[in-house]
Amino acid sequence: MENTATDPTLSGTSIQLKSIENENLLRIFFIACVAAIGGFLFGFDSGVINGTVDGLKGAFNSDSVVTGFNVASMLLGCAIGALIAGKSADHFGRKKVLLATAVLFIISAWGSGIAGASGEFIIYRLIGGLAVGAASILTPAYISEIAPARLRGTLTSIQQIAIILGLFCSFLSNYSLVQISGNSTEVLWSGFDTWRWMFWIELVPATIFLVTLFFIPESPRYLAMKNKQQAGMKILSQLFGAKNAKPMWEEIRQSLGNSEKTKISNLFQAHSFKLKPVVYIAIGLATLQQLVGINVVFYYGAILWQAVGFSESNALLINIISGVISLVACFITLSLIDKLGRKPFLLIGSIGMTFSLIGLVVAFSNGTIDPQGQLQLGDWGFTALVQANLYVFFFNLSWGPVMWVMLGEIFPNNMRGLGLGLAGLAQWLANFLVTMTFPILLAGGGLALAYSLYAFFAFISVLFVIYLVTETKGTKLENV
Repeated sequence: MENTATDPTLSGTSIQLKSIENENLLRIFFIACVAAIGGFLFGFDSGVINGTVDGLKGAFNSDSVVTGFNVASMLLGCAIGALIAGKSADHFGRKKVLLATAVLFIISAWGSGIAGASGEFIIYRLIGGLAVGAASILTPAYISEIAPARLRGTLTSIQQIAIILGLFCSFLSNYSLVQISGNSTEVLWSGFDTWRWMFWIELVPATIFLVTLFFIPESPRYLAMKNKQQAGMKILSQLFGAKNAKPMWEEIRQSLGNSEKTKISNLFQAHSFKLKPVVYIAIGLATLQQLVGINVVFYYGAILWQAVGFSESNALLINIISGVISLVACFITLSLIDKLGRKPFLLIGSIGMTFSLIGLVVAFSNGTIDPQGQLQLGDWGFTALVQANLYVFFFNLSWGPVMWVMLGEIFPNNMRGLGLGLAGLAQWLANFLVTMTFPILLAGGGLALAYSLYAFFAFISVLFVIYLVTETKGTKLENV
């Protein structure tokens, strides 16, 4: 008698896969890693600005409001990129849109470094934002569409690993360049300031992303939407074995319904202008991930630590330490998410973030202002460092990777592209709000006020997870 194993993956409940060994796991892992380079660039492009703020202030002679917009401008592009990425991917295909994002990353990295004025810089950052927004949506969606369900959480979590690696590499490159030149505003090579080279370093991974994308297949679900059976069956055979390709294809087609097109009406309840509950849940997940203030650490980490008395070099070094902690947290999630589920990680992370943010508020509240107007933490400096890194740890253990995993899982096939686009728009608008307001809050009310707001939203996320989030571990994309 043949050994059979039921695999809750792309297949239907009635399909018995002849052998798990039929899956080409090495190929699936390679495809996931290539797609995740988009996440790496997402992280790098988000983190590189961290070390360039002083350079931008000096080069463009900007005040705190203009500086905040220079930093946050990319996020408007991200919102647009996320909004249009889903629909574009449904029309042109996941792979083609990812190729377009790679080109945009290259243009943005080069242009941000050559910009001679604030307006020009903003244009190039907006272009980069389009790429980041698209990649943030398409990478987890694409991975979820080629991954077996029992491994989907693990493989999709590679996205967050890649984001953190991108952040870490940007922090490390920024720190290394400053060590060579002495300061981000000093001339480094070929007569160009150090902060410009910080942007140009991104050209290397962006080019790698562009080249490697030619070696991955189109999503079988997109091919099913376009009724390209031969191409879809070929990819399914390569990934899951020839014996499993036909039943998988049939179930994907059935899950799409009779229409080959995704419709905006799929987002709404029948005969109503109310969005479906799953859309509200997705928007809640996306916005709360940002309202807890994580990107203040990513975008303004160097400025934050300089604000409490650390030198630029030491502040950049602290960013590197935070990057290592983030990676450790992500690897823990990567190894356990498909065993323990998504909801436990979200809940633990929300509780941990709440208490660590409260700890930061207490530390910042006990600081003193020196004659130069600089916040001095004294003995509370160590407490602030510990609490900040605990916060980073809990975020990257939970909401960092898990939010992306869940967004790739909770939408049915017939609304995944549109649903992800809408959630992505909400996520990036929330990101923009937090990023734009931080310099204003810092100048007006100080760090304690800013982090009190982030702690409040972290507490709200606890309630959100308890009462509204449903577990998606092992759920088949065809049965959502």
